[in-house]
Amino acid sequence: MLAQQGILTEADGECVAVERPDGKSPIFIVCEHASRTLPEHFGDLGLSEEALSSHIAWDPGALAVARKMSASLDATLVHQRFSRLIYDCNRPPESPGAMPETSEIYTIPGNQHLRPADRQARTQSLYLPFHGRIETLLKDRVAKGRETVIVTVHSFTPVYNGKPRAVELGILHDDDRWMADRMLAAAAEAPLYRTERNQPYGPEDGVTHTLKLHGIANGLHNVMIEVRNDLIVDDVGQGVMADYLTGLIQNSLDA
Repeated sequence: MLAQQGILTEADGECVAVERPDGKSPIFIVCEHASRTLPEHFGDLGLSEEALSSHIAWDPGALAVARKMSASLDATLVHQRFSRLIYDCNRPPESPGAMPETSEIYTIPGNQHLRPADRQARTQSLYLPFHGRIETLLKDRVAKGRETVIVTVHSFTPVYNGKPRAVELGILHDDDRWMADRMLAAAAEAPLYRTERNQPYGPEDGVTHTLKLHGIANGLHNVMIEVRNDLIVDDVGQGVMADYLTGLIQNSLDA
């Protein structure tokens, strides 16, 4: 096992970034897997550059799409500044996936046999501040009587464990399907991408943690977007996808 050291240094900066905190849109965007960056104390976690640039470390293209959506909608955007390999902020601390020992075909040396103290340090330095900032922003919106719909933005690999995925765009929900139903109806009227409900993941896979923590628990409508990452590898693809998703969201709010 690689020895656990300090989590974040002054050079690393904060774990969470907020853009357009005063955005006027009811949409509140969250991107939990925005970055592949590792805190400096952790080196490369024993992984190759190939692994660290792959989807196991982050959601390629997701932040770029989220930023374009934020700009078009004038929506607040909150994103994590460090790789989900250190802590996956869409998983609770008790989940094995929060600090995964393996991901798809990769073993993650720096995450093997973590001590309880190591897990607690990561939780306190990454998970709690990230979700604490979201909680603070949402409480402020509620206090001001502002309508809020939480939208989390993710991307997924087109081939997983050797199996191609035909779905191009997933609209995911947990118990609250209000926004997902509207977005799926809007997508059916403008079928630019193969769009499916709760694909390629669903609530049974544990992917709706942020939705439940900040949306369902607070009575706020919410939805999770999953984009196949081969569609958003460059600025053009990211722009087309962001424009399409922005249209689905606007149509859904107006429905």
